Amino acid sequence: MEGLNVLGAGLMYGLAAIGTTLAIGMIGSKTVESMARQPEIAGKLQTTMFIAVAFAEAIGLLGFVLALILSAA
Repeated sequence: MEGLNVLGAGLMYGLAAIGTTLAIGMIGSKTVESMARQPEIAGKLQTTMFIAVAFAEAIGLLGFVLALILSAA
């Protein structure tokens, strides 16, 4: 059963990494699009983007930690 735990952990981390990557890409593209439309609020958009990226990255790290816990069990 140890092999299945490691396989499940790898799959969990892979899905978390893919989700995080897609989320950060979408956040970045929409922020750049918004900055192009309204350059005067670029500073506020950049701050909001960094907060959103931090939340997306936290979800990815949570997936990594859960994968480590699953593989250790």
